[in-house]
Amino acid sequence: MPKLDRYLSSEIARSVFAALVVLGMVSLGGLFADLLGEMARGKVPPPLLLSQLGLRLVRYLPLILPLALLLGFLLALGRLYRDSEMHVLAAVGVGPRRLLRPVLLVAAPVLAIIAASSLWLGPWADRVARGMVAEANKNLLVAGLEPGRFTPMANGGVAYAGVMSSDGKRLGRVFVYREKGERMDVATAKSGELYRDRGARVLALEDGFRVEGPTAGAALDYRLMRYARNEMQLPAADDERPSDDPAFKPTLQLLGDSSRAANAQLHWRIAPPLLALAFVLLAVPLSRSSPRQARYGSMLLAFLAYLVGIFLMMLGTQWLAEGRLPAAAGLWWLLLPMLGLGAWLYARDGRIARTWWRRK
Repeated sequence: MPKLDRYLSSEIARSVFAALVVLGMVSLGGLFADLLGEMARGKVPPPLLLSQLGLRLVRYLPLILPLALLLGFLLALGRLYRDSEMHVLAAVGVGPRRLLRPVLLVAAPVLAIIAASSLWLGPWADRVARGMVAEANKNLLVAGLEPGRFTPMANGGVAYAGVMSSDGKRLGRVFVYREKGERMDVATAKSGELYRDRGARVLALEDGFRVEGPTAGAALDYRLMRYARNEMQLPAADDERPSDDPAFKPTLQLLGDSSRAANAQLHWRIAPPLLALAFVLLAVPLSRSSPRQARYGSMLLAFLAYLVGIFLMMLGTQWLAEGRLPAAAGLWWLLLPMLGLGAWLYARDGRIARTWWRRK
């Protein structure tokens, strides 16, 4: 490998890695906060914190890596322009075509990782995360209910158990509070049992009392019942999705599915690597600057381009799922113009209107 390629690729790789570390830390903080909120609402079992955090990070790699590529290229090439190194290289005949080799040496492996994450690793992580939560929720102990503590349940309500067996199936001194509309339901029992009925979790309370009445107001509309056995189905999570959701299907299965949702999900997975390639091509001309030019102006412009591209990708996916866009259009109306613009600007080396001005 020529020394020039080694030098340029190493500079770009270091900058991309630094941008990826910073973006990864920020993303981890956001995912950690979301997971804590879901655990507080009883949607995710607390023992699955680290595994869910890692799997969700894999899901978001197709959105994080393109931005890391874009910012890394801008940081590296922008420094070379500010130190006049790129001007020296241009003076000796190193143009866009000669720069393509070191650019691809760094971009190609990252683009391959983005494609693998978007087409295979991301859906696999989504399926594994969902399966882990579903399996953990079969056991109330793993689902978050601990003896001697009030635990929020999914879709509202609070559960309490004073005593619990080692397998989490037998409970003692049970208290359950639920709300439905303007009515509240309070049940207490000396003992209880947790089991599954056709996939749903059922809590069977034994030898207790149940009080039902309004949550507010002065109306004395209360009912008190004593029971020997009272079975109640524990609510499922608010965001629980069916098992046939296209988001959980492998990419090869989506190819044979003609539904709108499957077509939208397929284009959602195809778009990130192509968008990342367009961002790489745009980064080279955007990084072109003079030594006295503002340092972060091009980075703000590039970040704006990234936001516009990601938001249009999300909006286009929603339109495909709702049938507002024809299935044949997919997201090509976004991807092809961005790729074309990036290739044209890269070939022009950022000098968009030089020939036009000469003609004037």
